[in-house]
This record gives sequence, structure tokens and C-alpha cells, in this order.
Amino acid sequence: MTNATVTFEPEVSLESLAALGEGHIAYVKQIRSEDVPGLFPQAPQIAPGLKLFALHAADGTPIMLTDSREAAIANAWSNELEAVSVH
Repeated sequence: MTNATVTFEPEVSLESLAALGEGHIAYVKQIRSEDVPGLFPQAPQIAPGLKLFALHAADGTPIMLTDSREAAIANAWSNELEAVSVH
């Protein structure tokens, strides 16, 4: 038996990959309230220790912050975005 190494070269640039789904897909990610200032600098101060949900554009741009996953998904749908969850 022979050991072989297979290397795949990407056919899509990182920039193109990041743009996939732009304007069509958003993702919901659970975050801690301690993470809010880094993602949403304009948000008011929030008590530590809270579980929140952030809606992000496909390229990672934060769109909105809420205290329920359902509200984040509803916001995506109201903006004609397909929502996916990230764990």
C-alpha cells in the first residue's frame, strides 16, 4: 500500500467565497452579552451574563441583536434573507 498526499487548490478566491450568499443568506449566532461591544459598538451597555442572538450577513457583518433566536430569524425573513444557524 502506498501513502499519497492529495492537495487541493481553491478554485474560488477568499474574497469571492466571502461574497457567496451576500444579500440572500444571513446567519444567527448565539453570543454572550460581553461580546456585544465588539460586534455592535453603538449598542447601549448590557448587563453581563446574558444569552443573546446576533443576525449577521453572509459576509459576517452584524445586522441586528436580540434576546431570542426566533426574533432574529423573523428579522431575516422580513428582509428577504434565508436564515441559517451557526453553533
